[in-house]
Amino acid sequence: QVQLVESGGGLVQAGGSLTLSCAASGSIFSIGDMNWYRQASGKQRELVAIINSGGSTNYADSVKGRFTISRDNAKNTVYLQMNSLKPDDTAVYYCNVVIQTTRFRLYENYWGQGTQVTVSS
Repeated sequence: QVQLVESGGGLVQAGGSLTLSCAASGSIFSIGDMNWYRQASGKQRELVAIINSGGSTNYADSVKGRFTISRDNAKNTVYLQMNSLKPDDTAVYYCNVVIQTTRFRLYENYWGQGTQVTVSS
């Protein structure tokens, strides 16, 4: 009933910028935290950035000062603006959104399909 569709991934040179978006659709009663994770080849999935329903943000140390997470509640969309990209940022990026589908259901985590970001040296 809920789908998260990601877009914006691609190939970029080191030092470049890229913006990811993730739009939620379907049965949505309420949205809580909206998050970005990434998983590099052979690595564990790691949390990159969080934005809560009030707009407060937190970032992994590795991206702090370079990445900005934002949300548009009217569009049920979360964004990740990535600047000063490094080869170590290469990974599949996944959005994760906490959604209550009806007033009678618990909040649950929903995942996007993932989008590849490749940063060349």
